[in-house]
Order: sequence, then C-alpha cells, then structure tokens
Amino acid sequence: MRGLLFLCGSNSCRSQIAEGFARHLLPDGVAVYSAGSHPGHVHPRAIEAMHEVGIDISAQRSKAVEEIPVEGVDCVITLYAEAAEACPVFSGDGQRLHWPLPDPAAAQGSTEEVMVTFRAVRDELARRIRRLAREIATRDH
Repeated sequence: MRGLLFLCGSNSCRSQIAEGFARHLLPDGVAVYSAGSHPGHVHPRAIEAMHEVGIDISAQRSKAVEEIPVEGVDCVITLYAEAAEACPVFSGDGQRLHWPLPDPAAAQGSTEEVMVTFRAVRDELARRIRRLAREIATRDH
C-alpha cells in the first residue's frame, strides 16, 4: 500500500483520529491523509482523546479533499455514519472501504459524557486500524 485516505464531512474528529492512529501504526512507507468536504479545525476533544493514548494530533490540520494527491492514494476509507451526512467524493482509483462511525462532535451532555463518545470512536478506530496494519504487513511480506 502506497497511500491511505480517511474521509468524513468536516475532517475534525473521526478522520483526524484515524489519521493519527494510522501514522502511528502503519509502516513508514505508507502515506496517510485525511480530508473532508467542509474542513474547519481539528476538534479539541479529538486532540484530548488521542493525547490520552499517547498520540499527539495537535499539529494536524483540517483539509479539503481537493488538497490530497490523487496519484498517491490506493485505499480510501469513508467514516461517515449517517446517510444524510455529506461525505466528499475522492476521484482517485483504488480500494474503497466504509467504516460507518457516529460523529463524536454531535455528542451532547457533560464534558465527561461527550468524552465517553470520543473515546468510543477512538477505540473503535484503533481496533480497525490495528487490523488493517496486520493485513498490510501480511500482504507486504
């Protein structure tokens, strides 16, 4: 695998968390990107949730899908859960996967209740990316 792109609507939570884990867990030769259809900023709770597991995503920035080099991506993973949620279209070729996860930015309640949602999404992404890393390692050997 040369490049991996995580897509969601705002590129502020799910795809940023996924990018952080993928950069941490995948082989150095795999380029990792994330993007969204209406980028804004990396959500502070996403940064906090990743900090809890020792991964710093505070330097990552929210990006539009048009900023991603098409030729460098051979796997696209969409992370939106809701059918009505606008997920960007990436014109590149390659494998397409869909990991439907709720947007933790929509969580309501106390700070701790919101963080429970962020942690659940973080932990599910970690599980899936660890499995993907094992699959890549198996294919590349």
